[in-house]
Amino acid sequence: MLNLVESGLLIEERRRRICELLREEGRVTVEALATRFGTSQVTIRADLSALESTGALTRTHGGALPREEEADEPLDVKQLQHHAEKVRIAQAAVALVRDGETIILDSGTTTAEIARALRKAELKSINVITNALNVAMLLADVPAVRLIMPGGILRPESNSLSGHMAEAALASLQADRLFLGADGLDPSRGVMTPHLPEAELNAKMIAISRQVIVVADSSKLMRRNISLIARVEQLHKLITDSGANAAAVEELRSRGVEVTLA
Repeated sequence: MLNLVESGLLIEERRRRICELLREEGRVTVEALATRFGTSQVTIRADLSALESTGALTRTHGGALPREEEADEPLDVKQLQHHAEKVRIAQAAVALVRDGETIILDSGTTTAEIARALRKAELKSINVITNALNVAMLLADVPAVRLIMPGGILRPESNSLSGHMAEAALASLQADRLFLGADGLDPSRGVMTPHLPEAELNAKMIAISRQVIVVADSSKLMRRNISLIARVEQLHKLITDSGANAAAVEELRSRGVEVTLA
């Protein structure tokens, strides 16, 4: 069906929407996408080729299919997923930040959206600790931000630093709030990730933070992964979107986690 609102979208916005449609419908065609977005089929083929090159989908004759889900997807694929929800989550997160605070931004695409929102926030001075190169680059030229990076070993898939050097650097620091990304959040167990060294560094972040706030879109709820970052009892707040599983939200609230639906 033609959606006139979606005609004239910027390239990045159109490609994000293509990914969302693919997840919703399980398959997309060049013809239908060209009609929906008011573009030529040549343009849509270029979009699909670009998305396939990032691993976001698999091209087929006349369209595309979702690629098989892996344990840990590359950052440039993740940033295309649930983008509108992540923007809303980021705005709700930044509304909690006060002048003079020290916050930690974990690695991930949702925390990167928080960094983008911080660029526009009316703050005079905050300290931001991050192990994520993409987050650091977003904040490097913001006058109100004093940026602190713990060092460590780079993991290219997530643009993040981790390892013993990073853990040791955090030992002498304290933070008011940790904004913690999640690859999975099981309301009966806690926050999870497929990468063990990052889980160990996240544990150090939790230990030095007065408040632990998980920022995760609703697709992460009810999902498990190999490494447990934090038990439910260690979490103070979850900011997610309105598509969150109602039973999961209720269980988290019953266990003392404040849940905000952005």
